[in-house]
Amino acid sequence: MAAEGRGRRQSPVLRIRSELPMRWRAGLAVGGLAFVFLLWVWESSRSSGAVIVPSPADTWKAVTAAWSSGQLGKDFGASMGRIGLGYTISMAIGLVVGLLMGSFTSIESAVEAPVAFLRYIPATALTPLLLLWLGIGESPKVTLIVLGTVFFNTLMVADVVRAVPQELIKVSYTLGAGRLAVLRKVILPHSLPGVIDVARINLAAGWLMLVVAELLAAQSGLAYRIVQAQRFHQVDIMFAMLIVFGVIGVASDLVLRWLRNAAAPWARP
Repeated sequence: MAAEGRGRRQSPVLRIRSELPMRWRAGLAVGGLAFVFLLWVWESSRSSGAVIVPSPADTWKAVTAAWSSGQLGKDFGASMGRIGLGYTISMAIGLVVGLLMGSFTSIESAVEAPVAFLRYIPATALTPLLLLWLGIGESPKVTLIVLGTVFFNTLMVADVVRAVPQELIKVSYTLGAGRLAVLRKVILPHSLPGVIDVARINLAAGWLMLVVAELLAAQSGLAYRIVQAQRFHQVDIMFAMLIVFGVIGVASDLVLRWLRNAAAPWARP
């Protein structure tokens, strides 16, 4: 009983795998952001020489100046267009192939080995070939984003599909459902929240590929703007673009979380 009482008096923050009240979650989130912000202010106040860290105020001025000139909107649109197209293609391929791999052992046996092999070839090492084959337009940039994420998406979607309980599939067959109905009405809906989580996780790799892609003779884009700013030692613009990257990442993660909860409310954590 004494041990039980001590357990009850534990702070919610220290309980292993327990739910936190919303006020605790919000407070800790604000505290974490405040710590990073204060660390940034401190580093900017002591930076000198080759290591220059612009202050938050200087970074904000660079963001507003880039927005007012229209440059930020142009770069934002170019980057979003590339990653939007490339990552959509990657997820579409990953969903179809991963669904088939996770559902049919025969397809898994035929496809898993080559996909696993190709996954370990760094997509960035294909950059010279993509330039040689596809030229210097948008095609190599979008293709690099696809190649850098599609194999991870495929294998992770296949793992999500394999996690569908076998009992659900057996019951569906017992009730007279055919193969297509089982795929469409049982496996796909049950896998949907996991598939959206796969999209959330690997989207970071998509942004990484975008940075590399915008080095391929690009004339616009957020990563391209960072490289241009580096040439002229415009550290405030470099920080501004990094902040924009972070805001886009957080926003896209929140959108995908909302989509998962809206599409499959029964799977909310």
